[in-house]
Amino acid sequence: MQVYRVGGVVRDKLLGIKSKDIDWVVTGSTPEEMISDGYRPIGKDFPVFLHPESKQEYALARTERKISKGYAGFNFNTDPEITIEQDLARRDLTINAIAQDEQGNIIDPFNGQQDVKDRVLRHVSDAFVEDPV
Repeated sequence: MQVYRVGGVVRDKLLGIKSKDIDWVVTGSTPEEMISDGYRPIGKDFPVFLHPESKQEYALARTERKISKGYAGFNFNTDPEITIEQDLARRDLTINAIAQDEQGNIIDPFNGQQDVKDRVLRHVSDAFVEDPV
């Protein structure tokens, strides 16, 4: 099991802004393993769990496939083999498609750090068109 901070908290850190909303993504785990480790399932649409101590939300890494129009028109897949890079690919903007592992290493497959520096908004995929910010 590998845990990553993702999205706005990583972007905000790059901007020097303190973020209160921390999003966590977990790779290499299953819902059963999360529950066995003491996480409490809370996700209705996606496999999301509350950390047993911090009560912060941890989501299993997932991929999404467009099946119809609108915000809810996605089919999603969770699997322990899904990588953090695959999870980041479903996000809206490159500046939100950045992760940080527990050792502090940045995972940035779409050059979001450079876009933060350049103050550029670029979308990662068609997800931006479906769910504009």
